[in-house]
Amino acid sequence: MKITILKIQRSLWIMYRNFDDYPDVLDVSDIQALLGIGRKQAYELVHSGEFHVIRVGKRIKVSKCGLINWIEGRNNRDKPN
Repeated sequence: MKITILKIQRSLWIMYRNFDDYPDVLDVSDIQALLGIGRKQAYELVHSGEFHVIRVGKRIKVSKCGLINWIEGRNNRDKPN
């Protein structure tokens, strides 16, 4: 019982952390925690082409600024070069 409560409290704490608490370059687990979504949804999102994604080997990295802009509706992919 205590373990379950601790897990729930820890997941809520992670879910409601401030954007400033995260690194400038995020990975998929950071996106999961920031948006409160599951692993599958996070991977679908990074593969959607909605924002710039960098691949480093098998790792997927996303700029925190790029993700915040996407959340706020300021998507750079919509603007012509």
